[in-house]
Amino acid sequence: MRQIVLDTETTGLSPRDGHRIIEIACIEMVNRRLTGHHLHKYMHPEREIDAGAQAVHGITLEFLADKPKFADIADEFLEFISGAQLIIHNAPFDLGFLNAELDRLGRVPVETVCNGVIDTLREAKELHPGKRNSLDALCERYEIDNSSRTLHGALLDTELLAEVYLAMTRGQNALMIEPDEAPRVLLGADGKARQRKPLLVRRASEAELAEHERMLAAIDKESKGACIWLPKPAADAPA
Repeated sequence: MRQIVLDTETTGLSPRDGHRIIEIACIEMVNRRLTGHHLHKYMHPEREIDAGAQAVHGITLEFLADKPKFADIADEFLEFISGAQLIIHNAPFDLGFLNAELDRLGRVPVETVCNGVIDTLREAKELHPGKRNSLDALCERYEIDNSSRTLHGALLDTELLAEVYLAMTRGQNALMIEPDEAPRVLLGADGKARQRKPLLVRRASEAELAEHERMLAAIDKESKGACIWLPKPAADAPA
């Protein structure tokens, strides 16, 4: 399965108010492993950036002065996501902006090009009702290092979201290109490599082990010796 983890940064909160995309990042996973193939673009929005949005992502209009417009990268973007399943945190937000940009160009919506969309925010709310389910909150819940995320940035956020998605769906947490190769280095917002925290191994306590044995004995008794989790004596063992 080919999946694309996607995130955008924008000039404001709603495309209905004329706000535009200024950054887009897509990273590819195949069979739940990062391939190292990604698309990352900054774009000139042809309008001002709201102060509130700039405080979130730190991207200035001066920085974007020499960047291409969305129209210049639309074909490359659509080709990159074509046929893939998209993974987006709060998908209606990003899809609303992307489809507004495509509509300006007379192009088809994202949903007609990709192979379905997974909204990790909606899935997180179903898994953890009543709890905070922002990307930062999910990183904390699944013990994913997000210390480099001082500002929002599309590329870093897609890398974090990929880890969150795999953890949330009980998949492979080590994002490796191949099992016998070194894991891909993830970069923080400052361009420096960030280290993933080692996985924690929580061993059962003596009390928990004793309770486990008690439960197995009860199951064995109730099933008249048919508990499959208890070791059975070898057939040729002496009685």
